[in-house]
Amino acid sequence: MKSPLLSLPGAVPAEGRDEGVAAHYGELFREQRALADGTGFVDLSHRGVIAVTGDDRLSWLHLLLTQHVSDLPAGQATEALILSANGHIEHALSLVDDGTTVWAHVEPGTQEELLAYLESMKFFYRVEVADRTDDYAVVHLPAGSIAPVPEGAVVRETPHGRDLFLPRAELESFAASHGPAAGILAYEALRIEAHRPRLGAETDHRTIPHELGLIGTAVHLQKGCYRGQETVARVQNLGKPPRRLVFLHLDGSEVSLPGHGEPVRLAADGAEGRQLGFVTSSGRHHELGPIALALVKRNVPVDVPLLVGEKTAATQEVVVEP
Repeated sequence: MKSPLLSLPGAVPAEGRDEGVAAHYGELFREQRALADGTGFVDLSHRGVIAVTGDDRLSWLHLLLTQHVSDLPAGQATEALILSANGHIEHALSLVDDGTTVWAHVEPGTQEELLAYLESMKFFYRVEVADRTDDYAVVHLPAGSIAPVPEGAVVRETPHGRDLFLPRAELESFAASHGPAAGILAYEALRIEAHRPRLGAETDHRTIPHELGLIGTAVHLQKGCYRGQETVARVQNLGKPPRRLVFLHLDGSEVSLPGHGEPVRLAADGAEGRQLGFVTSSGRHHELGPIALALVKRNVPVDVPLLVGEKTAATQEVVVEP
């Protein structure tokens, strides 16, 4: 879905998974600094929006999600996953209940598959599930923002800022009163800095929650059964995940950033060495320079120099303990 805010001055369209919104509006680092200072907003209107209504909405979702939501207070934000039977991450939901409806925003293009799964699991429960992407747009106000929230918008407040479910027809008027706009590249750089994994970037077909540090944030360990719970409990109680998420400081002398899937090796082994992981996300940070997240084998030493691709030197910070 193409955002009307691509008509703002300086807007450069994003590509790939973020197609439909602006990558930036001409000044990437200025946009980052504005967000870090708690000003401006980010257009996330390309994300999918799912709404669940009905008396049983919370108890029903509690059976399907990795998060404890049966008693979720109105207005309290949370994150949740849907796993496969083998415990692999299939969907990630950023949700809040407004007292009558659970609102969730999800990765662009995943809402149809998620909706189909939820519809198949309704059975006799008093719930209705709807794709509201055509009607509602997600916008992000950064942490520290004192910008007023438009009347009627559903607010999802987190330590990283406020996500607003805004009627899509009001998106342009919101931008006019809440600017300056920041592009998705600025938002992504701050996400990477905060070590926050993203579905489709930090995940592949075999990712389990432990690898990304999602136990306790998106996965609740003291709740009833849900699909994939056996894998979660087994790894939590008896073992370690095969991979772990790391944060990489990249050599700033390289012109280009490594792309998703770029191999990670020990620097001592060179470009022909054994691949030990891969880059999941990368960005240019206004203070840290080029940075990235990567998934590496659990036993990769935490203090050894790494090589990304053929020539980019990197050092790691631990996100998930070995």
